[in-house]
Amino acid sequence: MSAIELRSLTKVYPGGVTALDSLDLVVPDGEFFALLGPSGCGKTTLLRTIAGLETATSGAVVLGGRDVTGVQPGARDLAMVFQDYALFPHMDVTDNIGYPLRIKKVAKATRGAKAREVGDRLGLGHLMDRRPGQLSGGQQQRVALARVMATQAQAFLFDEPLSNLDARLRLEARTFLKKLQRELGVTTVFVTHDQAEALAMADRMAVMEAGHIRQIGTPAEVFQRPANTFVASFIGSTPMNLLDGHVRGDTLEVAGHPVAVPSSAAGLLTDGEKIVYGVRPEYMSYSADPVDGAFAGKVAIVENLGASHLVTLELGSALVQALVPEGREPAPGHTGYALPRADRSLAYRDGDLVAA
Repeated sequence: MSAIELRSLTKVYPGGVTALDSLDLVVPDGEFFALLGPSGCGKTTLLRTIAGLETATSGAVVLGGRDVTGVQPGARDLAMVFQDYALFPHMDVTDNIGYPLRIKKVAKATRGAKAREVGDRLGLGHLMDRRPGQLSGGQQQRVALARVMATQAQAFLFDEPLSNLDARLRLEARTFLKKLQRELGVTTVFVTHDQAEALAMADRMAVMEAGHIRQIGTPAEVFQRPANTFVASFIGSTPMNLLDGHVRGDTLEVAGHPVAVPSSAAGLLTDGEKIVYGVRPEYMSYSADPVDGAFAGKVAIVENLGASHLVTLELGSALVQALVPEGREPAPGHTGYALPRADRSLAYRDGDLVAA
């Protein structure tokens, strides 16, 4: 078993800065788990505390049922890939991959054979004699992955390992990494600030803010039903529309428009109470003609996203965005209508999701 469990984990730096605030988390055996959040939220500190590179102020880190809170990093049986890959520039690929085995006193011939075996599996067979300075970013990343695989650790820890790659290579690398993790079945914790990576790769994910975990769930759960307005505003390649409104009878009034109550909040709202109404641009249908229940406004901006366009409507002081398929995008200055789906819109009370 290689499950990872955190119990009331707290990290306070000198000066009273709380990086982790009594976190509880369980990552089951074999799961690919992503830690997502803005810079400074504590995700890298959390990963380093699991690895033993940071010392917890209080709480416990349990690996495979064993409390390792006071155990040195080298004795935790974990393998970590850093953002800069941490390859030794004076060693060739074979020695870089085999270095963890060298630390474990494995014979040179054995670790060389293991390095070549793992290198071949990752398409590095023809590069084994090169040094990191002679490799591309993608090749260096594979060497770092190969080194992790060679250790045969009970869990993998990744600290933004794709952030130094260009956009196309990042897409290729994340597909490759997810496929590899599934083949190996190794428990993996993956830190990223890139929500697209987390949504595409993770079995489950946690969204962090200021040392707290704001939501844990599958990518679909976090995307479709953000637990609070922070997660709602952070998750999504296009920001969720979050608009102030209030309940008026059996409907909502949002930005001066009558809007249907979200299906998830039906029967849970009180007449007259203030709410924040949320709906993603992906769940808005756009029309050039008037539609009952739609937001009506002037087209302010049209952004080309390739296969679709992001249309921004001005509703007085408020803005509403909708995704429109290519070929149907309006021209700026025209009046447009954006109709939200009641089954995909949400209501938030005091920042938290209103739902049964």
